[in-house]
Amino acid sequence: MLLNELFDPNAGQDQSAALLAQVQEAIAQRQPLRIAGSGSKDFYGRPLDTSLPSLDVTGHCGIVSYDPTELIITARAGTTLAELNATLERGGQMLACEAPAFGPGATVGGMVATGLSGPRRPWAGAVRDFVLGTRMISGLGTQLRFGGEVMKNVAGYDISRLLTGSLGCLGVVTEASFKVLPKPRCSISVRQEMPLAKALSHLREWGQQPLPISAASHDGQALTLRFEGNEGSVRAAHERIGGQEIDAAYWLALREHQLPFFSTAQDPRPLWRLSLPAWAPPLQLDGDQLIDWGGAQRWLRSDAPAEHIRQAAEQAGGHASCFTPGVTDSPLHPLAPTVLRLHRNLKARIDPHGIFNPGRMFAGL
Repeated sequence: MLLNELFDPNAGQDQSAALLAQVQEAIAQRQPLRIAGSGSKDFYGRPLDTSLPSLDVTGHCGIVSYDPTELIITARAGTTLAELNATLERGGQMLACEAPAFGPGATVGGMVATGLSGPRRPWAGAVRDFVLGTRMISGLGTQLRFGGEVMKNVAGYDISRLLTGSLGCLGVVTEASFKVLPKPRCSISVRQEMPLAKALSHLREWGQQPLPISAASHDGQALTLRFEGNEGSVRAAHERIGGQEIDAAYWLALREHQLPFFSTAQDPRPLWRLSLPAWAPPLQLDGDQLIDWGGAQRWLRSDAPAEHIRQAAEQAGGHASCFTPGVTDSPLHPLAPTVLRLHRNLKARIDPHGIFNPGRMFAGL
């Protein structure tokens, strides 16, 4: 397939000059800005003051370049994930971190800003592992470029990965280049009933073996697995481990929080995300849990106090973040004083006037 059959390089709009001018004016007036995309992930992190002027990046969109042979795609921040994924689909490729959209208008900029990854993350990598380079507007009113469009560009500090997951607090990402991978030739999803403790034990054992597992989830009753790779290894793994085949749509529903577990209509209790070592035993917490990432990501529906949940996560070697707005003033797990000081020093260097998304990650940052 020819490159120009995969995307139109003239589609979209380059609004970087207008965005830069708005940022420069805000700096001159010492006026903080609220970076805005589609709003699909506005629930994540601390809420911003809605009276702040909005810096809307959705119009700065379009795929800049895509080279399937080099496994590289570059897109502007306002490009929708739907467009990005559709382009890769036509090329027989994918962004293997399976970043969630949480809405039809979700953008590339929002994906980078939140750094959230889907079920394949432990086996393929997180969003930041696929970011090769970025362009950004800094709090000094300048356009900067970090990294590049080659996989071995490692000179200097990897600022692009640092920007990933920063919730826009360090600057406005205007463009990003990603490493992509070929779609697997064969994929089978299976489900078998077993208790959580047994499932975690199996996953720890299987993780030390060359099995083509690319996703593993437990809903409290059954373990669901996905095998991906060449047909021979996938069929052999299924025959060895067993389980009833299910529709692969399960993983999309899990990624996009469309399973009944995530429905606030069915369960209004706050939703917590616990990031733990995969081998951590089941946590004794009030509420219901859904396990993802082979045990490393555990979703919790619970009315338990935030301090109690976070203490349990810390004792298990991890941390906890709240995905339900308004439950706690610090939705993201509080940082240790030393780490918080590093964050503040970095913010002061890149955004010395506190222009971008003030307090979105942590109060006072």
